[in-house]
Amino acid sequence: MAEEPKEKWLNYLALTTVILAVCATLSTFKGAGYSTRSVLSQSKAANQWAYYQAKSIKGYLYEIQKEALELEYKKDKVKVSKAIASEYEKKIEIYSQKLKKYDGEKAEIKKEAEKWELVRDDAQNHSGIFGIAVIFLQIAILLSSIAALMKKKVLWMLGVGTGSIGLIYFANGFLLFF
Repeated sequence: MAEEPKEKWLNYLALTTVILAVCATLSTFKGAGYSTRSVLSQSKAANQWAYYQAKSIKGYLYEIQKEALELEYKKDKVKVSKAIASEYEKKIEIYSQKLKKYDGEKAEIKKEAEKWELVRDDAQNHSGIFGIAVIFLQIAILLSSIAALMKKKVLWMLGVGTGSIGLIYFANGFLLFF
């Protein structure tokens, strides 16, 4: 019984299928890594925004106290001694300093939160593109597998075309060139 001669294109089909499978696997791992980075960055950003909110509340409390003292001082200005007037002014100044301190801290916290949001957004971009790459690469692997089973070169060519799109997305997942 003589064996059928193997068509040469089947060797290339096997090679391209392996390359596509490796790239699909790498896309999956990279996409998952970026997805994890996105979730962690979102968590860090949310923590910073909560911290910002806490500072805002504390600042607001000092602002209320300062305004109450200012009103009380204005109302009693004529009736109070210089020592008490001095105490009012000191307390109002302390509250003003604390408000400035909280505003400065809030600016830093806001900057940090926005930094984590940028990291999150970048990671989401990478992750999404790797996800699209996986889709095209898996379709290409499927078409190549069917082509091998049915020995249909047209299906393999269609798989190579689809795989090429997947490879472009795979490269784009690293470089974000589009």
